[in-house]
Amino acid sequence: MSIRRTRLTPEESRSAALAAARELLIELGPQAVTLKAVAAKIHRTHANLLHHFGSAAGLQGELARSIAESVNASIAESVERARAGEADARIIVDQCFDAFGKEGAGALAAWMILTGNRDALNPILDSIRGLVAQLAVGHDAQHVAESTLTLVLNALGDSLLGPTIAETLGLPRDAARQSAAQRLRHRFEAEQQQE
Repeated sequence: MSIRRTRLTPEESRSAALAAARELLIELGPQAVTLKAVAAKIHRTHANLLHHFGSAAGLQGELARSIAESVNASIAESVERARAGEADARIIVDQCFDAFGKEGAGALAAWMILTGNRDALNPILDSIRGLVAQLAVGHDAQHVAESTLTLVLNALGDSLLGPTIAETLGLPRDAARQSAAQRLRHRFEAEQQQE
């Protein structure tokens, strides 16, 4: 019995591959995001994915870009709501921490660095740079950049070592999130006082 293949447009094929790569990342970790595994998951050939992404590193870079863009869009909206007093800073912190933790961006970034695939981080860095530029309009760009740096590094560290460190120190699991949210609230309060 032969397998019947459904013809997909190039964009549909890329989208299906990125969705499958994201599932593998969340379920099995970054080491599972290979062209072969993704191809098997979407019933395509290794050559098909090679055509679309060029390499496993290319696939991982596109996956990182995809995660960063979707997370940054929701974070930008949440920041504007928090600045307007319509939302708490904890929402922003949870979105960032969840992207690095539950969605696997922290493990993926660490994996890319450890395997020498630093160039694949460029889409993440470009996305963060764009987010900071967007959020800095009408605000102190230095403060926006510093807040972003602190939040991203906290979220990355928490995704890799958070449970272990919190347990070792006898702190609640969400202590890092609470601390990050408090710092962000203070930053928003300082911005409002300057207006």
